[in-house]
Amino acid sequence: MQTIKFPDKAAWNTLLQRPVMDTTALEAKVEAILRDVQENGDQAVKKYAAEFDKVELTDFAVKPAAFAAAEAALEPALKAAIQQAAQNITTFHKAQQEKTQIIETMPGVQCWRKPVGIEKVGLYIPGGSAPLFSTILMLGIPATIAGCKEIVLCTPSLHPAILYTAQLVGISRVFTIGGVQAIGAMAYGTETVPRVFKIFGPGNQYVTCAKQLVNKRGVAIDMPAGPSEVAVLADESCVPAFVAADLLSQAEHGPDSQVVLVTTSEKVLADVEKALQAQLDKLPRKSIATAALDNSKMILVQDIDTAMEMLNAYAPEHLILACRNELNVADKVTNAGSVFLGNYTPESAGDYASGTNHTLPTNGYATAYSGVSLDSFVKKITFQQITPQGLQQIGPTIEAMAAAEGLDAHRNAVTVRLNN
Repeated sequence: MQTIKFPDKAAWNTLLQRPVMDTTALEAKVEAILRDVQENGDQAVKKYAAEFDKVELTDFAVKPAAFAAAEAALEPALKAAIQQAAQNITTFHKAQQEKTQIIETMPGVQCWRKPVGIEKVGLYIPGGSAPLFSTILMLGIPATIAGCKEIVLCTPSLHPAILYTAQLVGISRVFTIGGVQAIGAMAYGTETVPRVFKIFGPGNQYVTCAKQLVNKRGVAIDMPAGPSEVAVLADESCVPAFVAADLLSQAEHGPDSQVVLVTTSEKVLADVEKALQAQLDKLPRKSIATAALDNSKMILVQDIDTAMEMLNAYAPEHLILACRNELNVADKVTNAGSVFLGNYTPESAGDYASGTNHTLPTNGYATAYSGVSLDSFVKKITFQQITPQGLQQIGPTIEAMAAAEGLDAHRNAVTVRLNN
């Protein structure tokens, strides 16, 4: 990790940049695959599965027997862990349900808003080097609570934990498709895969690009996404070994991940760096984490206020506050995907089982985006009802405003009713 001490504020923008790649060629390649899937459906899906995943797909809809086999194959301890995580995530997301409340804005004028589940949603779970069954919990549980009528899951992985978790949260429509072709299949529909209205889930640069391209054509997505990241604010009260472990927990995601340590202490810098090296040598994914650390920084600043100003400018996906008075410091957070307070709240708790959602804005999008929640799976439709007496009250206001805007038909829609 690069170490920077007391950087000038004018240099923060450059200092806090994420790893950047040229996506021009990538977009052209992804666009061609999406167009092929849109035009040729299952045939194109099979072609790209053979080309990119080296898999000959025949029937890529997972059968009920596969779910039963997955449950039987999974160790009881892991099943119990998944069930506990599911319970916590369900509890947290159920509490986000809104009750419809009728508001009378003036006598005889009633307005209300009703949350309605998005009818058809698609979840993408990558295969890659790790079976991300935890993401099925994070996406499938709020989708079910929201009342989405059709939940489609695409994944190239048939790991037992993937299928068990899908069944646990009530997802039965699972397709063994990965990559860009999976995003295209859900966005446009094929003979086998139904079209959905919104797509969720992580993925590599190709999948991310595909989501962004289908979004331009009217298919909603959860959020713009990039490589995973964490920022840690640490002072002398931190436990350096804990800080190092949290930094490495994100660095092992991929070589393009980024981790940032901001501290007010020279000693913390030295102690965390020492702990990093000791822990890094023991990691099975050492080469991946090492590459990520090359994109990463340790920054020494004057005080906590400067640290928080810098971190809000960075707008991290995950923010850990390993410092004194962490609750007071947390009040200063304005830009972050999810915040973890104190020495005993590891970021991996949110990744798996505490209850909050781990699908979060990256690449600085936390300045404007929230992480996935129950709201991500619903539309909120407004309703209103006006009585004849209410129209007499509000009608002149509408007529005056419509006339001032020169929209006479709008005014007349009120006038004909008042005259009646």
